[in-house]
Amino acid sequence: MADLLKKVLYTGVGLISTATENIQKNIDELVKKGSLSEDEGKKVVNDFVETTEAKRDEFQARLTETVTNILEKLNIPSAADFKSLTDRLADLEKKSTTAVKKTTRSTTKKATTK
Repeated sequence: MADLLKKVLYTGVGLISTATENIQKNIDELVKKGSLSEDEGKKVVNDFVETTEAKRDEFQARLTETVTNILEKLNIPSAADFKSLTDRLADLEKKSTTAVKKTTRSTTKKATTK
């Protein structure tokens, strides 16, 4: 699941990078032709990059929310849930080991005192 999310994000980054390069090429051509001043061209590219950055953050937030909702609907535990269970299991293992040692000691003492 994590690999799929990474691929989606990387694909998005690749698309944005390609779009930015294409826009930059088109703006450069318009500047060469004189249809657009160099300052206007820079402004268009900068505006595109800023808008893209804002949309990327929005996209990531939506994707995270969607994945969280899907995991909840499928009743799949989160990493925090898994860590909590793992920690509880480790505590129980320690307690049971301690209890077994105490039981073994007391049984051994009773057997040797008889």
